[in-house]
Amino acid sequence: MDQIFENTATAFALKTDSELERAYFLFKMISNEPLVRIGSAVTNFAIKAHLPVEGLIRATVFDHFCGGVDGKDCMPLIEKMYQKGVSSVLDYSVEGKDVENQFDSAYEKIMEILNFVKEKEAIPYAVFKPTAFGRFAIYQKIGEGKTLTEDENQEWHRIINRFDKVCKKAYEMDVALLIDGEESWMQDAADSLVENMMEKYNKEKPIVFNTLQMYRWDRIAYLKELHKKAQLGNFKIGFKVVRGAYMEKENDRAEKKGYLTPICPSKKATDENFDEAISYILEHLDIIALFSGTHNELSCYKLMDLMEKRNIAKNDPNIWFGQLYGMSDNISFNMAAHGYNVAKYLPFGPVRDVMPYLIRRAEENTSVSGQTTREITLLKKERTRRKI
Repeated sequence: MDQIFENTATAFALKTDSELERAYFLFKMISNEPLVRIGSAVTNFAIKAHLPVEGLIRATVFDHFCGGVDGKDCMPLIEKMYQKGVSSVLDYSVEGKDVENQFDSAYEKIMEILNFVKEKEAIPYAVFKPTAFGRFAIYQKIGEGKTLTEDENQEWHRIINRFDKVCKKAYEMDVALLIDGEESWMQDAADSLVENMMEKYNKEKPIVFNTLQMYRWDRIAYLKELHKKAQLGNFKIGFKVVRGAYMEKENDRAEKKGYLTPICPSKKATDENFDEAISYILEHLDIIALFSGTHNELSCYKLMDLMEKRNIAKNDPNIWFGQLYGMSDNISFNMAAHGYNVAKYLPFGPVRDVMPYLIRRAEENTSVSGQTTREITLLKKERTRRKI
């Protein structure tokens, strides 16, 4: 397969010269680890001290990695990307809330998004995190098989209720719903809850999607086990397949508490796990739908190659490729130009509330050095092409 990801004219077609320069500047900054640490600390301080930094943040890092402050604000960008064949997944990226009224407000926000995305072809998916709807500690306690207090029981029922109402609405509106994966010690309870939703709402087609984090060595077994359940229970499965985002946290906790880490022993093992999951899903597309969430070019090439070998249409509705907005435009826009189903995760929310997400994104980019270097190389290439 020819190296389609090298085409920077297609990759950055939507970027003006000044946006291209801003992207180049941002990735150069992100590639400098001490600078990211200092920048994160200063930004956190400025926001907590209510200093007037929102305008600066909005004009730089926010506008590069986010779609806007609300759904309506995102629409011009969504429509612009869709003209190039790239769809959007609206992701309300407000993190770290931990009280009941905030869970209710996150639930209302997701319901609002579902209303908003209905009728909009450019937005084929909605998304949320399990901990947007309930406390981490409750998921953990259930996953560990501990008995809940009466209050906790009521709290858990409210979580189930939020899940159920959102999944039911997604089902009624025929909008697929991606449910993000989180840390392993809360994931068992979330998995079980998502499975119940799949059983209930995925009878005709995959509406509810769970997330498989392939840096966990146990996920292939989990995928196969759920496939068996789906065959017996006569329902479909949707999976977003990713490598995973909490590796250091997972390894640290396992070491501190003295249990075997759930993380694969090496990057190579994770990559093999990822490839195996993709391959398994493609063998069972009659029951399992795939959203391949990756910035790894080789993984995208392998999946495209598998589709070709299996004679699967590029725009098969059960296979989507996904990347984060602000990153890997060379993958997203070039794949879309070749007729594949591609969606960008488009974070949005009030500037202050989205900052924890943006800081995490900058820190993750710093730790995945190859990714940042690749972005800089491609942006440099396009600047040369445009003679900037």
